[in-house]
Amino acid sequence: MTSRRNFLRTAALGGAGLALSARSYGRILGANDRVRVGIAGFSDRAKASLIPPLMAFAKEMNFEVVAVSDIWNRRRAEAAQHFEEVYGQKVNVFRNHEEMYDRGKVDAVIVSTADFQHALHCIEAVEARCDVYVEKPLAETMEDNRRVREVVGRSEQIVQVGTQRRSAPNYQAANEYIRSGKFGKINMVEMCWNVNQPGRWRRPHLVEGLRETDIDWSRFLLNRPYEAFDPRKYVEYRLFWPYSSGIPSQWMSHQIDTVHWFSGYDNPRSVTANGGIYMWTDGRTNADTMTAVFDYGPEGDAEGDAFQVLYTSRMHNSAGDVKEIYFSNGGSLNLDTNQINSAGGLSQEHAAAMNMSAFLLENATLESAGKIITAANTGSDPMTTAHMRNWMDCVRSRKQPNAPVEVGYNHSVANIMTRTALQTGKRVTFDKEKQEVVAS
Repeated sequence: MTSRRNFLRTAALGGAGLALSARSYGRILGANDRVRVGIAGFSDRAKASLIPPLMAFAKEMNFEVVAVSDIWNRRRAEAAQHFEEVYGQKVNVFRNHEEMYDRGKVDAVIVSTADFQHALHCIEAVEARCDVYVEKPLAETMEDNRRVREVVGRSEQIVQVGTQRRSAPNYQAANEYIRSGKFGKINMVEMCWNVNQPGRWRRPHLVEGLRETDIDWSRFLLNRPYEAFDPRKYVEYRLFWPYSSGIPSQWMSHQIDTVHWFSGYDNPRSVTANGGIYMWTDGRTNADTMTAVFDYGPEGDAEGDAFQVLYTSRMHNSAGDVKEIYFSNGGSLNLDTNQINSAGGLSQEHAAAMNMSAFLLENATLESAGKIITAANTGSDPMTTAHMRNWMDCVRSRKQPNAPVEVGYNHSVANIMTRTALQTGKRVTFDKEKQEVVAS
């Protein structure tokens, strides 16, 4: 077992890269060649939200799904059945990604595996000279985060990280508006993601039926510490560290990414956080309730262009739903309603006290991309559809996609800082020179 796990660890971190690259060295597409796509992990997310937009554009863009890899025999059987019944085509199914890259003849890959696996599976795909659409979060540890950025950075592959707000018209309009200077200086951001879904991330019927012989448990663990087979941690991994950080991985990564995008900052200066399991005491280790406070700004400067982000999330009451509100001294920009509003802005009365001019935003509406969907795996929303199309376009054009690897690296830094703050109770900072999270 030890030698097997050592091999998998080495392969996942790049030791098998030369062999994979050699096998796939000839995969250099011409402008009109068909792009052969593999699915790495036939998850609910892949089935409901990622594959449909790919297939919707496949004929127009000359893409074809030719292979699916999954270490669970149930998912392999479901994949074969799904593609035949829904799309009227057969796909080759493989027991693991190495088999797919060795025999599947794929040019591009959608990575939709467990949270902690995304970085390592992206590395595998890139070293097999495949373009990649990789789900968020990009990484759950800084070791994996630094490694995936380095491998992608020295490759010529197109990598799109699945933070789909980057392809949404209203978010693009918000970014342009803020960066134009019309909004004024960001001085506060309030974000929340609230649901009331007791069964969120739980799959008891799948857990009950899963046997160790149905999966490759060693491949699942990758570079995580070995522990005995646990069907809950395989199926319901989002509830358990070190397989996921839960709320930061699943939800906060989307929202904190917009802060980096709009502000131009790569990461917070500091994070403090608190939370716990306040409702769903079902054996999970990840919080069902959390609040984090982020400080953004120039290094070593407490003022200047600094601002604060307040992020809250709870899984036991959905009041407030999903909110992202940016504040300046002139009003607010609300990405739930897509409204720019002058309410609370600096009126002449208040401005006079500081020898300032009044500053009130002009009320306006951003282009809408539809309301955020909070229910799990309900289908492809307009954002995901646009994001998948952007990746497909970039695979063809070889241009940089809307959410390249650096975007994923940065949201992962913020996630890891938050998870560390939750676990330690300490104020967490980021050492830019060492590219490491520090709990002080």
